[in-house]
Parts: sequence; C-alpha cells; structure tokens
Amino acid sequence: MRIRDYISIGWDQLKRRKVVTAMCTIGIAIGSAAIIVALSLGESAQQYAQEQVNSFLKIDEITIMNETDSKSQDSSSSESDRGVITKQKLNIIAQLPHVKAVGTYKSIGNFGFSVDENKEGRLELTATNLESLEAFDNKFKQGGISEQENTVVLSYGAMMGLMDQEAMEARDKQIRANPNDEALWEQFREMDKIVTPLYQKQLKLKIDVTQDLNNPKIVEIPLRVVGVLDKPSGVSDNQVSWMKDAYISHALADQITDLMKAARPSTGLPPELSVEFNKAVVKVDDIKNVESLDKTIKKLRLSPQNNLHQQDRLAEQFAIVRTVALGVGLFVLFIASISIVVAMTMSTYQRRRQIGIMKVLGANLAQIRNMFIVESALLGLVGGVFGILFSYWVVWGINALLMATEGGDRSILFISTWILGVGIFFAVLTGVLSGIYPAISASRTDALTAIKRD
Repeated sequence: MRIRDYISIGWDQLKRRKVVTAMCTIGIAIGSAAIIVALSLGESAQQYAQEQVNSFLKIDEITIMNETDSKSQDSSSSESDRGVITKQKLNIIAQLPHVKAVGTYKSIGNFGFSVDENKEGRLELTATNLESLEAFDNKFKQGGISEQENTVVLSYGAMMGLMDQEAMEARDKQIRANPNDEALWEQFREMDKIVTPLYQKQLKLKIDVTQDLNNPKIVEIPLRVVGVLDKPSGVSDNQVSWMKDAYISHALADQITDLMKAARPSTGLPPELSVEFNKAVVKVDDIKNVESLDKTIKKLRLSPQNNLHQQDRLAEQFAIVRTVALGVGLFVLFIASISIVVAMTMSTYQRRRQIGIMKVLGANLAQIRNMFIVESALLGLVGGVFGILFSYWVVWGINALLMATEGGDRSILFISTWILGVGIFFAVLTGVLSGIYPAISASRTDALTAIKRD
C-alpha cells in the first residue's frame, strides 16, 4: 500500500466517526494551542522585556566613564592617562570593527530658561557630538541637528510643564497652604504634562555669573531650538515630564563653562566640568560583539561597562517560564492522548471484520499497523491545525485586552513561525504515539475469528 492509500483510508474513517473525531480533535487542539500560546507568551514577554531593558540600559552599548578627578590630562607620567578619555583614544575606538558610533558627553548642569517672554522652565544641559544623537536610537519628532552656532536639541519632556512667573507663585502658594491635598497634587501633575511647542523658537538660557552674593548677576545666552526628540517608547507621560534633557555642541559648552569659570576665579569649576568629557558611549553593531569589543577597549587603559549580565539574567528567567509553559501544554496533550487511545481502541473493536477481510486478502501486520498509525497521525494533524487557529484567536484576544487596559497602540504578543511548527509537531506526535497501542492490537486480530463473529 502507498502512503496515499493509507491517508485515504484514514481520512475516510475520520469522516465516518464524526463525533469521536470531533472530541479527539478538540482535545488535541486545546493541547497544541496551549503549547503555542505558552511559547509565544514566553518569547513575546522576553522580547518586550529586552526592548524595555535596552531602552533604558542599552545592552548594545558600552559606557566609558572618565575616571579623572585630580589627575591632569597634561601630565607626562606613564599612569596619567589611565581611565582618562582623550580624543586620541576615541579616534582609535571609532576605527575598531563592529563600532557603529561613538558619542561623547559632558554634563554642564541644570539651568533655567525663559521663552515667549513670560514662560520659564529648566534644562539639564549636556554637551555632545550632536551628529551622533540619531545613532544612539534618538528619533527626532521635529527638526534635526544644525551647523549654526548657539543651537540646542531638546528632549520631548523639556517642553512640558512650562509656566509664567505668576502661575508658579500661585502654585507654590497653594502647595504651602494644602501640602497633603492629593487632588491638588494630581492637578499639578496634569499641568506638568502640558506641552509648549518650542521648535524653532529662541530660548534665553540663564547663566549665573554672580561674584558678589549681594549683587546677583545673570547672563542670558540665546539658543535656537533646531530639533525636538521624540518621546521614548514604553515611558509614561509622568516619567517623560521629568526628563528635561537638552543637548548642545562641545564648542558652545566651552563658552558656557568659560563664563562660569570667570565668575569663580578663586574656587574654579567643579571637577566634572574641568575635564573634556565626563563619559563616552560606544554603539555596537550587534549584541554578540559587545564582550569582545569591551576587552579591546580595556587595552586602551579605559574602564568600559556594559549590561550583558542583564540579558543573561533575562534569558535564564524566561527559559524557566517557557519550560513551565511547555510542560503545561504537554500535560494537556497527554490528557488528549488518552482520548485518542480510547477512540482508536474502540475503532479497532468496531472494525474487526474489516481487519479480518484485509488479512485474508493478503494484508500483512505492518500494513495493518501503518493504517491505524496514519489514521491517528491525521487526527493529530487536524487537531494541530485547529490548535493554530485557536491560538491565534487567543493571542488576538489578549492583545486586544492589553491595548484596551494599557492604552497602547501596538500588539505585544506575537506567534513566530517556529512556534507553529512546534505546535503541529507535538500534535502529530501525540496522535502517532496514541495510535501505537491500537495499531499493535489491530495487527494481532485473528482474521478467521473476526469474520466468524461478525
């Protein structure tokens, strides 16, 4: 007999026993769907967690902190440049294989600013090579970088919560009068989320150059907003409203620090402002190259840091989740396999005459066994197909529920192609294993006795 004959006979038997076929199919469908949904939950959760971790910890980045404190970058001693970020070292790093970009950063401080003549806010000013912003996963909502002087790129949160002096005074007065009023605090938190468009506007950055405390002096530096970064994904408006980052060029940062240094001739600048760079960040083309690149950077007498341990921890945690989920699905399939064994055994008893006639006509034991095994495999395949349809319905329902409750605009759960293959494999395997005992039982049926009884 050819495989096509086995399939034809098996399919004909499944159609004849509609109720039994339906019951077995439901069991296998639930079991395979449980495996598919469980594995997709594990994979989707792992990918979502990795995206969230990478958005904050940046697993594909290597951070190099400047370890200079009292060290002089001009010192000629052999140990003077240990831990010091220099332009020469950064140029070498930029030429290394697998390096996508190198960003340099220097924290200038927190400054007040005014805009539209009356609104005021604060900025956490950072000097960087502006052309590298997009290479580090920063997406522009408006504008971009510019070669013009005195320009600034704002984070989205820097436009939130701006107020005029009168509104700030009224707010402070209400807080002092009702420090424990939760409804009032909630109202103020909502006010902090209000966005004031700043793109292409001119800000007046306020630099404190006071030398005599009795005679405060503020210098205003005009800055043109040439770009606004998009909101980080997965971050709420409450969190974004606290992100008041602003990025300027290193040349403009030097002008600001010179003003601050001139105002403090005796004390000088804080150590973090006295160095050329506070830190550098290296963007790697692939996570798998982070470790080797980290070792190479260490040879430049620097102390790089990465977050690969976070990825390893996530992989371990979700491996446990997937194993448990797979175990649950296999248990459901085991229960379903019992129903298949019962159904196929009943089929063997009901088809004694057919088996007897087949043996009389020359069918051997292997052909009888193969006939029942193929039939049970078909039953598993049908159940697996329905399991795939059922799992898609379940995943769609979970995504719809998450989007309704969390207010998101994209599906979190997904089903990879390899998971569908796993679901079908276990469904067919369940059918085959469940059909082995009935197949052996059928092959042992005595032909003459079966014909005489019927």
